[in-house]
Amino acid sequence: MNEAVHAPPPGTGAPASVAAGTSTRDIARAAVRTRLAEVAFELFRREGFDRVTVKEVSAAAGVSRSTFLRYFDSKEDAILSAFEVLDDRVATVLRTGPADQDDWTALRHAMTTLLEPFRRAQRDFLPLALLVETTPALSAGRREKQVGWSDALARALAERAGGSSSAAPPLQSLVRAAAAVECMNIAVAQWARSDGREDLDQLLDEAFSALRVG
Repeated sequence: MNEAVHAPPPGTGAPASVAAGTSTRDIARAAVRTRLAEVAFELFRREGFDRVTVKEVSAAAGVSRSTFLRYFDSKEDAILSAFEVLDDRVATVLRTGPADQDDWTALRHAMTTLLEPFRRAQRDFLPLALLVETTPALSAGRREKQVGWSDALARALAERAGGSSSAAPPLQSLVRAAAAVECMNIAVAQWARSDGREDLDQLLDEAFSALRVG
């Protein structure tokens, strides 16, 4: 079975990432999905998220409302789709990191990996971060998706300690994983509020330092 094709974060103009052997149909679908996400993002930035309807996004993209809804469940999903694959990515980084790292150091490194696109393409990701942080529906939707991140991270922590990936992760791993995700959220929010002037890595370090014990 081919790996799912995911759109890149809206507004980046980057081509969708595809796996080797992906069908032409899936590549075309990914391109349409990317275009719809970018159109939605630009409309939300310009007009305000709450003022723009799915019908208006569809019209701006030159498709019908029903076509838009074949690619995204809602207008929120058009923006939050950028976060879909991050849980697997960050869990893999955590799982394969140096075995001698303590949990907090390993989690800090994993969060750094998540923030790499923000550093590499600040001009694109800063508006995305601002939109999500200042839109309650998007902020809530992001946190809903991050429940999966915390669970994936907790399982990866348990595996690092010799546990089974199929077993429910221990409470300590769940708490540490959730705290790491929240440290990232706070760092990104502060970075966005500073209009990108503050150093994102330093903010993340400060957030982790505030929680780290021992």
